[in-house]
Amino acid sequence: MGVESRLAKRTHLLSPSATLAITSKAKRLKAEGRDVVNLAAGEPDFDTPDFVKEAAVAAIKQGFTKYTPTTGTPELKQAACEKFRKDNGLDYSPAQIVVSCGAKHSIFNALFVLLGPGEEALIPSPYWVSYPEMVQLCGAVPRFIPAEAENNFKITAAQLRRHLSARSKVFILNSPSNPTGCVYTRAEISELAAVCAEKGIFIISDEIYEKIIFDGLRPFSPAALGKDVYELTVTVNGLSKSHSMTGWRIGYLGAHPAVAAAISSLQDHTTSNPTSIAQKAALAALQQQDGFTQQMCAEFEKRRDFACSRIAKMGKISCVRPQGAFYIFCDIAKTGLGSAVFANRLLEEESVALIPGEGFGRDDFARISFATSIEQLEKGLDRIERWLNNISATDDRGKNT
Repeated sequence: MGVESRLAKRTHLLSPSATLAITSKAKRLKAEGRDVVNLAAGEPDFDTPDFVKEAAVAAIKQGFTKYTPTTGTPELKQAACEKFRKDNGLDYSPAQIVVSCGAKHSIFNALFVLLGPGEEALIPSPYWVSYPEMVQLCGAVPRFIPAEAENNFKITAAQLRRHLSARSKVFILNSPSNPTGCVYTRAEISELAAVCAEKGIFIISDEIYEKIIFDGLRPFSPAALGKDVYELTVTVNGLSKSHSMTGWRIGYLGAHPAVAAAISSLQDHTTSNPTSIAQKAALAALQQQDGFTQQMCAEFEKRRDFACSRIAKMGKISCVRPQGAFYIFCDIAKTGLGSAVFANRLLEEESVALIPGEGFGRDDFARISFATSIEQLEKGLDRIERWLNNISATDDRGKNT
């Protein structure tokens, strides 16, 4: 028997990340000397603020390089409590906070302690690529709820109710959303949460893009709706997007004490504590005002406006104007190309990298990131427009295989 056939069955459930695949190919082409415009990035192009770096350097110099408590240092957990209270109106105690190795890690931990074999996680589609993979690793089943462009890629409470079954256990809410940039209003979240509270469905509220929000909108956390919803909600956040700290790998969550305790035990036997130095950097980020974040968000909003105005004139692709995050989810159906073919041809023929929509659950869409300069956006969009004017969806290269 070959090694591949002897791997654990759960590994065969995993699909390679479409995001990482196209990014790796773009990096290879760039290393070969191609002038690649990267519109695939899932991270801010801004540098981590100096005050955060300085806190990390100070931690190293002071010898803060040993194990910390599994769920994070007491001061970082207290800072997370204060952040939740100030920004979200949520009253968590330090015992309800778990600091992990990124918000992705926090989400996986929550799913792992909440879902059992055969139970279902309800996921609006389009979705972030890792949600269904994480659910399946837990032995559970992802159940998708289609969200359409006509409703700004948001589902309704009626849709959620229609997709419930006896096995439904978790509902994943991501607002602002990756890949669509949609932002749910308080009223919309209240209606969805009421269905979950009625049926005893846990909510994992992924709020990692909370600070990247436009048009004067404000984010809203479902756990702020009252005791019943609060006890069912796991609120996930982190510093990756708000402080351009993607590589530092610090995320955190607030949850019911029993959920937090279960996650703590899980983390005891997997990663133990997040990196001590990164925790000191995260503490500095949480204790500072949001000046850096506000400046970054203002620049993202300018880029959003520029990119959307250009796309609106292209004809063969279209988009819904995102209200948050730094992505535009483009409808490519008129090209007649599947998203993988679309993305690979665009990269090979015009040296522009974007992410195919198939990994997000929509093969008739592609994700453009505006986490790059206006100059790079303009160059990339110029190339996309030129390419769209020249392609033929009927030639052999346009056929999905």
